[in-house]
Amino acid sequence: MMTRYCGRDFTPKEFEQIRCLIKQNPEFNRMRLSKEVCRRLQWLKPDGKLKDMSCRVAMLRMDRDGLIVLPPPTHAKAPVKKIEFTSATDPQGPVVCSVNQLPQLHLQMVTKATSALWNEYIERYHYLGYTPLPGAQLRYFIAAGKQIVALTGFGAAAWQTAPRDQFVGWNHDQRKKNLNLIVNNARFLILPWIRSKNLASKILSLTARRIPDDWEEKYNVRPVLLESFVQKNQFTGTCYKAANWINVGQTKGRGKLGPPGKISVPIKDIWVYPLVKKFRVLLKN
Repeated sequence: MMTRYCGRDFTPKEFEQIRCLIKQNPEFNRMRLSKEVCRRLQWLKPDGKLKDMSCRVAMLRMDRDGLIVLPPPTHAKAPVKKIEFTSATDPQGPVVCSVNQLPQLHLQMVTKATSALWNEYIERYHYLGYTPLPGAQLRYFIAAGKQIVALTGFGAAAWQTAPRDQFVGWNHDQRKKNLNLIVNNARFLILPWIRSKNLASKILSLTARRIPDDWEEKYNVRPVLLESFVQKNQFTGTCYKAANWINVGQTKGRGKLGPPGKISVPIKDIWVYPLVKKFRVLLKN
């Protein structure tokens, strides 16, 4: 019987391999163990690099479930650092005009130098606040001329959601193989002092044209479908509809770990945007 961790099924034989690795190498710390497990089990990213961060999380969960026994952590877990608000993200005077009256929009990819600023804006003004995006990701500032007007972030797709999976028409094995061809629009924020008609849908269109090239350049994978989850009690998804995204249904409100039949997290509409006409063929290949 296989057991799933972090999107991968592990066999009893593989658990025994991991236990032997730990036993035979008492000098290995957790980081080195995760890298070696990836090498031995060939758990790789699409670009061929080790999927060691996912492996590290998986092994922590295996340890918690009593399937393996990890060595003690080398370093004490650092406390989560609270994001302090600075004058760089202070509210500005209102900008009220249609999108056509704004200076030309352009996307600026977040770098190491600007990452903290993006995090600060999201923590300060997005209703969900800032949490690190899991896995592969790209984040952008959207500027009108020199002024930042919006921010957006893209990350790994949801492992499983029935309406999206039915829309694609794939089975379990196809989803497991090709999930990396879907990218999730995990954060989208128009700064609260910007009131510009059609700005949101314009940004969605710009990012849909930009993300395939940027994602392929960074991860050697070209996505064919975008997805986003819009919380029903907060937003109607009008801008996604205006940008020709497709509403394929809604979540059941259970979350990743919620009990069946019980709503434990807010229900969200599921929107998708095909980046190529033959997206279904590519996702089911």
